[in-house]
Formats: sequence, C-alpha cells, structure tokens
Amino acid sequence: MVATPEKLDHKHEHLSSQERVAVLLMGYGEVESYEDFANYNEQALNLLTAKFAPVPTWIYPPLARLLALFDRHEWGHTHHDFISPHNAIFEKQRAGIEKNLQEKWGDRVQVFKAFNFCAPFLPHQVLTEIQNQGFDKLLIYPLLVVDSIFTSGIAIEQVNNALSQIAEGEEHWVKAQRYIPSFYNEPAYIDLMAHLVEEKINADLANAYLPSQIGIVLMNHGCPHKAKGFTSGITESQILYDLVRDKLINRYPLISVGWLNHDTPLIEWTQPNAEQAAKNLIQLGAKVIIFMPIGFATENHETLLDVHHIIHALEKKHSDVGYVQMACVNDDPEFLAVVAQWANPHIAELLSEDATAVNPQLASGHHHHH
Repeated sequence: MVATPEKLDHKHEHLSSQERVAVLLMGYGEVESYEDFANYNEQALNLLTAKFAPVPTWIYPPLARLLALFDRHEWGHTHHDFISPHNAIFEKQRAGIEKNLQEKWGDRVQVFKAFNFCAPFLPHQVLTEIQNQGFDKLLIYPLLVVDSIFTSGIAIEQVNNALSQIAEGEEHWVKAQRYIPSFYNEPAYIDLMAHLVEEKINADLANAYLPSQIGIVLMNHGCPHKAKGFTSGITESQILYDLVRDKLINRYPLISVGWLNHDTPLIEWTQPNAEQAAKNLIQLGAKVIIFMPIGFATENHETLLDVHHIIHALEKKHSDVGYVQMACVNDDPEFLAVVAQWANPHIAELLSEDATAVNPQLASGHHHHH
C-alpha cells in the first residue's frame, strides 16, 4: 500500500494533537462542611504529623475527632459558621492560570486542580480524570510559596500513591513528567509582595503616620524545627522574608517576620509568632501594624481566622494602635500571569520531549545479589 501525501499529513496532524500537557495545580484544600472535619483532620494528621512527631498511628482517629470538636467550636460558634474561601479562590487561580497558558499553547495545555485533603479533588481522583482524557505528559505544580515536606512533599507523596494505584499493564500511562517546587525567591513574586504593601500604605496610611511609625509584619507559614531530616520550610521562608524586607526596609524601618504557627504541644516552632512580632514593633514605636501574608498564595483559615484572633488580642492590650489585615495575593491578575510564565519552559520541554515508556514491573528487582 502506498502512503499518499494526504494520508501522511493526516497522520502528522493526529500526532501533534496527541502532544498535550496536563498541568496539575496542587493546593491544601479546606473542608466546607463540618461533617468532613474529623475525616479531614485524620488525613492531615496522618500525612503531616507523621513527618515530625513520634505519634503512634492508632491515635489519629480519636485525635482527629477531638480536633474536629475544637474546630467545630472555633469555626462554628466563635465565627458564625465560617466557611473558608480557600477552595473558591483556588478555582479562580486555576482558571486564570489556564487562560494565560492557553493564550500561548492553545488547548494543548489544560490545568487541573487537586487538593491534599478534599474530595472530589483528591490527587488520585484528578489523575484518573487526566488519564481518562488521554493526557500522557504531566507538570506537577504545587501552588505553594515555600517547598517543604508539609507542602509539596505531601503533594508528591499523594501523586506517587495515586500513580501506583492507577498503573495498568506493562506500560505506565505517564510518559513524561516535570515539577515546579516553589517560588519563594522568584523576583516577580518578591516585587509583587513589596509592591502590594507599598500600595496599601500609600492609599490608606501615608497621610496619618510617619514611615518609621508603620510596623510591617510579613507572615510566613510556621515551621517545626525538627522534621526528621525532611525539608521543613524554614530555610526558604527565611530567604523569602529577607528578600521582601530588603525591598521595604529603607523606607519603612519597622519590619518583622511573623510566623503563623499551629500551637501544638511538645513541638518547637519558628519564632517570633505573628502576635509577638507585632508586640515587638509596637515596643519600638509602631503606631499602626500591617499584617501581610507572604508565605501563603491563597487565603485560608490561618490567614483569615488566626490573624483575626491575633488582631483582636492585640487590640485589647494596645487599643491606641491601628491594625491592617492584608489579603493574600489570591487571584491577582499580575500574579496569575507570572505563575503561568514560570510554567512555560517546563511545558515547552514536555511538548518537545519524546515519550518514555516506563514499565513498572521492571522496578521490582533492583537489589541485585551477586
């Protein structure tokens, strides 16, 4: 049989339509109904606590139920049935990043979201969907400022579990992979953080306060000091803070890091926490305190409720000081544009890369005895 030019063209067209990349955008996810709390806590405890605390696994379910009662109280009674906006914001982020990427790549690139702890967007559910849609190239992209075992580490752990579950036959369906760990030191992110703080000051505070009286607490995600040798996030968080501080310090001398810690017993957390940081700046003469979350890209109950509690506690002791709670970067168009830009080189590599057939069965005997 002779292959006519029309047939060849058609075949080539089919091939190029196969070269597609699924971008898996990963975030924490936060439960939106109280019934899910115990289950969410158990999942979180299993994945998180196992990395730094010597806790026997049997304790997870009862502990999770106990925490659910605390959460129920804190979110339900203290905050009038607060529901975190995290998941809704994350969907806006996903859609915005996809729009930016498709302007460059067309429908060869699609962005999917997965949450560490929330059905129906658990990694194994989303990866099954990606496989069903015929993708075989995957860019794993935790939308997290800082890389640590508690953030992207969990993401990879869950992706690997899922990929093991849905491998069929001789050949793995994933033919090429790339990964973007974090963006704590990306100049575009650093500039944006400093710029948002300056904009806020110019809009609301510059007329009422001298620059040396404006205290700025740059909030990082709290990290435990010991994490069994895993990356705990402290190093990157510290670098992130220093870089943002450098952009602001010549104009606004009162700046402190403030760590948003989970107050768990027996575990040594990063200091100062955000409340202590604010007190320190007040002692140095701050008349207004700005709380700016730099270690979180997406609003969640820590950036909202915890900071709300902190301000409330400070107002009781220092009622003469003003307090400003700033939002995370969330779906800021400038942010979503750069997030997409950071993915471009990896997508280009994936699209140009030859597919590699991986046979999971070849992996079983890799401890050769001679």
